[in-house]
Amino acid sequence: MMSIGMEHFLVLSAVLFGIGLIGVLVRRNVLVILMSIELMLNSANLTLVSFARYMGDLSGQVFAFFVMVIAACEVAVGLAIIISLFRNKDTVDVDRINIMKW
Repeated sequence: MMSIGMEHFLVLSAVLFGIGLIGVLVRRNVLVILMSIELMLNSANLTLVSFARYMGDLSGQVFAFFVMVIAACEVAVGLAIIISLFRNKDTVDVDRINIMKW
């Protein structure tokens, strides 16, 4: 019977991070970009928790908790910015939002 080792978690984390990175680079919708950033943060959390489990230490899980708190704050601020941009520009497309022009 095959057991799930740390390598499996690290490969899964790398795949999730890659999917999130591709989502940030390819997509033009601000909401999808924020979701891709959240996916990248969750893959980092998976790495932290898997190393904490492997080493038998709780510090990785504490760091993962702090990353989740920061991600929640990022979502709140990001959604507020998106709502403000949508009210002013009537779009959430990154290419069409150009607030730096006069």
